[in-house]
Amino acid sequence: MSGDGSQYGSFSPGSRCRGVGTTPTFFDAADGLVSGDELPPSASGEGILLTADGGRYEGSLFGAEKHGEGELVFTTGMMGYQESLTDPSFAGQVLTFTYPLIGNYGIHQGKSESSSVWPRGIVVRHAMTQPDHRDSIATIGELMRLHGVPGIEGIDTRSITRRVRELGTVLCVFGPKDAEQQLNARLQQMTSPDLEDLVDEVSINSPVILNEGAVDELNRPLPRLGALDCGIKYNILRNLCRHFEVVWCPPNTDFNTLKNNYQIDALFCSNGPGDPAHGGMANHAKNTLAAAVKDHMPVMGICLGHQLMGLASGLQTYKMRYGHRGANQPVVDLADGTVLITSQNHGFAVADPESGMLAAHPSGACSQLVESQHGAEVKVRYVNANDRTVEGLDIVGHPSFTVQFHPEACPGPNDAAPLFQRFREIVDSHMGGGL
Repeated sequence: MSGDGSQYGSFSPGSRCRGVGTTPTFFDAADGLVSGDELPPSASGEGILLTADGGRYEGSLFGAEKHGEGELVFTTGMMGYQESLTDPSFAGQVLTFTYPLIGNYGIHQGKSESSSVWPRGIVVRHAMTQPDHRDSIATIGELMRLHGVPGIEGIDTRSITRRVRELGTVLCVFGPKDAEQQLNARLQQMTSPDLEDLVDEVSINSPVILNEGAVDELNRPLPRLGALDCGIKYNILRNLCRHFEVVWCPPNTDFNTLKNNYQIDALFCSNGPGDPAHGGMANHAKNTLAAAVKDHMPVMGICLGHQLMGLASGLQTYKMRYGHRGANQPVVDLADGTVLITSQNHGFAVADPESGMLAAHPSGACSQLVESQHGAEVKVRYVNANDRTVEGLDIVGHPSFTVQFHPEACPGPNDAAPLFQRFREIVDSHMGGGL
């Protein structure tokens, strides 16, 4: 699982909080590159990438010496490759970068979004081997070798992107060119990573308080927040610690435990990989969200947390044709007509209560229709300006809301960053006797 603690790690989101003494620290994915230990050997030679719909692409291997396989997706970010590689939402996928030069400013300690690299393979046009930045400690290939992730370069990434946009995400496999027959056989046997409990793979093992005793500038205790980890990014935890005393929790932590044992004042549910309708860890998190809403506790969900709230509210979720992955997604706030440029990483969406499943995958994969678990009405607050898919919900009459995008960015613009402050204001109002 992600985020296992260590006194030697470089990630400590509570360390700069007022009133906090010793804080737990956790591994950054790049920490192992400064240990001096010898890295595993690098892959090399001619490679080939095969897709389940008959696509065949030749290139050169780099990164770890192993086959890559998973769901082929693409991201449009021009920078932030380290953050994307370490984003747990990419678990189970083979990630194609549309920007042609990846790795040009190297790898930086303390800039990862988790303790590991999560895609099961990387596809790039060109992987830079001589990064140009004074703070770089390694190349992208060395980070991938450290975490056992294979890559293939020299690929026509424009062709792959067009294919995925037109036909939808598809399973793929890549490896040495002279093993094409074996790769083809493996491709025929592959099943979708959406069938796996990917949330269990990327979440923390046990609860930990990140900034115990945190106070504001007037030395008043910060509200205590339970943060359900479905694949949470480090920068989300940094942002939450600025506003709350944060209990970082596994996704199967039930609501009564959070309320009675940890005395939380509010609940947050994070981003994460896979199908929100999966019956594993994501289902546990959904039930906790529903219980919090029924209890009238303030709740905020982002990305997978948004989708789980949609399911808990009686809405369907469905697989998108190719999803939204990148740092340039325009979102309209229907409350005032403003537009936010947002960072996103998701392959599933919440169906619009009126328009249904927009930009749906050809497979038609979707959740079953179920009744609301909390009984409250929900209202669509945000929509994507490109395809009008649902990007956020308000829970009517409750101090709760969700967004599909990533307010913490990393990488990406900061247009949506004030949403953390919005949530804090909602919590303060609720604790003061408001909604």
